[in-house]
Amino acid sequence: MCGIVGYVGDKKAISKIMTGLRSLEYRGYDSAGIAYIKDGIVKIIKREGPIDNLDKKLNYDEVTNIGISHTRWSTHGVANDINSHPHRQGKITIVHNGIIENYESLKKNLTSLGYIFKSNTDTEVASALIDNLYKETGDMLLAINKASGMLEGSYAFNIINDDYPDTVFGTRKDSPLIVGVGQNENILASDIPAILHITNKYVVLNNYDVVVMKKDKLTFYNKDNEEVQKDIREFLDSPEVISKNGYEHYMLKEINEQAEIVKKLLKLYTEGNKVTLSFDLKKYKTIDIVACGSASFAGQLGKFYIEKFLDIPTSVTFASEYRYQKNFFDKDKLVILISQSGETADTLAVLKLAKENNVDTLAIVNRKDSSIAREADNVIYTEAGIEISVATTKAYLAQVIVLLLLAIRENENESKILDDLKILPNLITKEINDYDYELLAKLFYKKENVFYLGRGVDYFLAMEGSLKLKEISYIHSEAFAAGELKHGSISLVDENFGIIAVVTDKNIGNKTISNLKEVSARNAKILTITNIKDETFSDYKIEIDDISDILNPLLAIVPMQLIAYNIAKLKKCNIDKPRNLAKSVTVE
Repeated sequence: MCGIVGYVGDKKAISKIMTGLRSLEYRGYDSAGIAYIKDGIVKIIKREGPIDNLDKKLNYDEVTNIGISHTRWSTHGVANDINSHPHRQGKITIVHNGIIENYESLKKNLTSLGYIFKSNTDTEVASALIDNLYKETGDMLLAINKASGMLEGSYAFNIINDDYPDTVFGTRKDSPLIVGVGQNENILASDIPAILHITNKYVVLNNYDVVVMKKDKLTFYNKDNEEVQKDIREFLDSPEVISKNGYEHYMLKEINEQAEIVKKLLKLYTEGNKVTLSFDLKKYKTIDIVACGSASFAGQLGKFYIEKFLDIPTSVTFASEYRYQKNFFDKDKLVILISQSGETADTLAVLKLAKENNVDTLAIVNRKDSSIAREADNVIYTEAGIEISVATTKAYLAQVIVLLLLAIRENENESKILDDLKILPNLITKEINDYDYELLAKLFYKKENVFYLGRGVDYFLAMEGSLKLKEISYIHSEAFAAGELKHGSISLVDENFGIIAVVTDKNIGNKTISNLKEVSARNAKILTITNIKDETFSDYKIEIDDISDILNPLLAIVPMQLIAYNIAKLKKCNIDKPRNLAKSVTVE
């Protein structure tokens, strides 16, 4: 859940490194650091807090052509200067994304060999391990290879060795790492945004690959220490995809991009009012959807669509729980894995479990060349483009639409639903512009507690709305199936509570309305997102267009995103980079 950048090239390396690192701050922002070589000496500068704190300590005029850097989401050790990366032991300086699970036993052994540790991190242990193995072997490649056999957990490393002042070494296991291929300069990073100021050409490292990176040469080795050739890929989108394009925050920009995402998916995956996705869900008797966070709530909508149109029993489980529950695997089961990054550690672990049990897998991911995309039996890309804001918006909507397209494929209602989907982009734009969301946010931004209520599919929407609010505004928020509220939790509700209700399913709308009247009787003020005209059951209303019971949920998503955004803005929160969170959760 951290971001790492290594660079070898011209004499202005600090500037090149920091440009790349800033583009990865969405992966972690507890602390940041850089190590570079000047006149044969490794200099390390690191600071607690955002990259700006580090930036103030740097001299961009210093002449160096090589360095490694890190922006951190802390796992081992609190966020402070000492625990910040890079870490150095002996001749080895290292930055790391991931978690070393057996670091305590390794640390005990290395301490007995004379190593003294300054930090509480697993990363410093990894640097000492590689240093010790390098002492034993005198061979850096062999040292890295041996370390890979001893380290348990996940890692992507950028490594500098004092004896190789012109080289950055990189390796990975279960954490992403790519090599940007430039002209007389090369860059090693966690994600594509970090390389685009230098090159759009890149190489994807597989697990246990090692790259030896010099300014004018890249050499790759596999887990058997054999030199291998790697395919060079090309990122074809414009670098502008990672700019704000005039919006105040990435989240607001990405909310506004959702209309275009719908159009893009229809163009990619439909033709002549038919779904062109070839993957057929109908050959399976049961489906398990496995994901984390917002992706799991997208999965809940997918369950609704799959069971409605295909009559296939479908379960939705958090990936972090799925591995540890009793699962019933057979040849007629499909496991669908949903992940924006394609690197979510818990979801990747489920993928491996499914493959070990010979169960078919389908990945629905946003990022091409990601670990989940490469390892799943089948993959469908959501094509949402790079999403920078930690709180997902456009990627979530894209996941839901892909699941819908899979569910309606070859259904008798397919043509009608696709016709409706074609008008969805205009209605999304209308929802964004129709309401004064800042005014509505003023109803809630001083609340300490907010409940989101809904039934059926509306409850699934409430889950996502509640998560958005707590993620970026830090207001305590919970989603409830509205009928369950009176079985205990309504005891919390009073005039100080905020209530946001979703009522789009007219089949059970009256039931939800009855529940809202129960809440209103406790003096709580209610904001409802609904397609029911002339309603009188709430104090404030956002009225969405009434398209169909299938697509109304997709329209209701947008106001919830904008309510959360405007509440967080009124509270002056760091909307794109909320505290304690990171975009790509690559640790379990």
